[in-house]
Amino acid sequence: MAETTNQTSRNRGSRRRDNNRAPEEPKQFEEIVINIDRVSRVVKGGRRFRFKALVVVGNRKDLVGVGVAKGADVQAAVAKATDVAKKNLVKIAIENDTIPHDVELKFSGARVMLKPAAPGTGIIAGGVVRTIIGVTGISNLLTKSLGSSNKVNIAYATIEALKSLVPRDQWLNNKDKKVDAKKETK
Repeated sequence: MAETTNQTSRNRGSRRRDNNRAPEEPKQFEEIVINIDRVSRVVKGGRRFRFKALVVVGNRKDLVGVGVAKGADVQAAVAKATDVAKKNLVKIAIENDTIPHDVELKFSGARVMLKPAAPGTGIIAGGVVRTIIGVTGISNLLTKSLGSSNKVNIAYATIEALKSLVPRDQWLNNKDKKVDAKKETK
């Protein structure tokens, strides 16, 4: 009899928690915190510390975004940065688990070079670039990060490079449009 009383009281308590809890939906995006910095500003009484978070968000297919935000504590900074990243999602061109063509882009002091790779190569990248490519659907890629080692600038340079990719089927269409435009001007 004592056993049944303990079981019912345990079940009763857990039932209440289950009722108050919202149904959990599957996450649409994967969120990865790349970097957290403690930043300060000098005020009359000393220094005030805040936290700056760099977060990348992706759906492991063709959407990726990067966000940077500051907050009073780490959780607030990460939450704000995640919101910024979700608002700045970029659609990228992917061909056979790699990118359609070479691209090199400079953002501020950081230069990022991305090259397509043969199947089975994997992601050859370092640090920030590897993290960003990891949340996309790209599985074969060669990269090199040149210039600045600033993580924020490298992240933005990588996103701009991915944004500048042109799908293979649009290469020929652009040439045809240019030829048609030249014929019209003559």
